[in-house]
Amino acid sequence: MASMQADIAVVTGASRGVGRGIAVALGRAGMTVYVTGRTLSGQGQEQVNGQVLGGNLEETAALVTAAGGCGIPVRCDHADDAQVVRLFERVEAEQGRLDLLVNNATFLHYQLVSPGPFWEKDLGMVDMLDVGLRSAYVASYYAVPLLLKSPRGLITFISSYGANCYMHGPAYGAQKAGCDKLAADMAVDLEGTQVAALSLWLGLQHTERSALVGAGSGVDYSAFLAQAETPEFNGGVIHALLNDPTLAQLSGQTLITAEQAARYGIVDTEQRRPASMRQQLGGPVPVHPARIG
Repeated sequence: MASMQADIAVVTGASRGVGRGIAVALGRAGMTVYVTGRTLSGQGQEQVNGQVLGGNLEETAALVTAAGGCGIPVRCDHADDAQVVRLFERVEAEQGRLDLLVNNATFLHYQLVSPGPFWEKDLGMVDMLDVGLRSAYVASYYAVPLLLKSPRGLITFISSYGANCYMHGPAYGAQKAGCDKLAADMAVDLEGTQVAALSLWLGLQHTERSALVGAGSGVDYSAFLAQAETPEFNGGVIHALLNDPTLAQLSGQTLITAEQAARYGIVDTEQRRPASMRQQLGGPVPVHPARIG
């Protein structure tokens, strides 16, 4: 049973896109949401096809609050461990606990969806293994002591079908597969506690970035975007998982959010029911039960 006190969440990489939508959905559920990223106010530097992406943390926090929650913007570069330490020190000082960590922050190189093999692209593509994989480990490391102070806690990793099929090249695939393994192995260490860890495969997301990528590719993406999930849809799934009485039994798994939404009866905008892409792109690979300490 959920506490009468508002649940506390940290959503990393929430200036825009997937992180923003997840945070707003959690706000709609009445949660207090700390939103992190590098762009506190104004406009950031990230571009897609020469166009600067909009969004900042203050805007996201305002949307969370308008949705019914309490949005708290915190500038945090997840490439800097010291800033991550300060983030969770602030959460502890202000809230005393944490219920949910959404590891969403990921470095996305401007060449991510460009054609060509990895050795012909900028070496900076590998930075996704720093902000995206290592950063998720670091955030989880500092979050767990606070999650253990909650009646129940959840760590989620935002992953994708690219963990098990070729998608955007080896750096992207390794980052997503790594997140799935982080969830599986952290769940082992968390056994016997009230904290669970899950990795989540999202489908194509309806964001400003995906629209700009489609527009610049020369391919008509309209049919794909019509079937895309909104980030808010995935935020609703995460909230349902947090409150699932069987959460402990799910811990360690990699789940497809579209399939979980069907289980919970969650629909997207206009009552759409986004479909799982398991048949087209494959499904999560079960982890072997062997354990070597």
